[in-house]
Amino acid sequence: MPDLTHPLNGNTYNEAFLTEAFRLAAQSMQANNGGPFGAVVVIDDKIIGTGVNQVTSKNDPTAHAEIMAIRDACEKLKRFDLQGAVIYSTCEPCPMCFSAIYWAGIQRVFYASTREDAAAIGFKDSWIYDEIGKEPTGRTVNFQRVIHPAAPRLFSDWDAKQDKISY
Repeated sequence: MPDLTHPLNGNTYNEAFLTEAFRLAAQSMQANNGGPFGAVVVIDDKIIGTGVNQVTSKNDPTAHAEIMAIRDACEKLKRFDLQGAVIYSTCEPCPMCFSAIYWAGIQRVFYASTREDAAAIGFKDSWIYDEIGKEPTGRTVNFQRVIHPAAPRLFSDWDAKQDKISY
């Protein structure tokens, strides 16, 4: 087995946490809450947040397991920064979840199934990974920049705001 000690936080793989993510995913899938995905956020060897895919039950395309686990952890901790956390996921995070993991400050991800495994059962995230690397004008979804006179002022106001909470 490869060395799983991460230089940023020293956290090593713990089978029990991934097993819990699988238990949650199976339970949720059987209840028809969403797809076969589960995740847990761990800090100091304690599960802080849990999540399962709830896309279809919540009619929310962002209700992926990792997003739900991050939301749960942030709500419980009353903070948006999960520095020092590890996330265990039943599958390699999609591009949205990948980004959320970075925004949350999570420093390590353990996952079981790959994006190719997910694609084999109908979850096709690879095209989104491909889209991210394209220029806005070359993407499948039409992205068009609009010059608006309020844009510079809004950003300069934020930059000058003395009581802002940076993130």
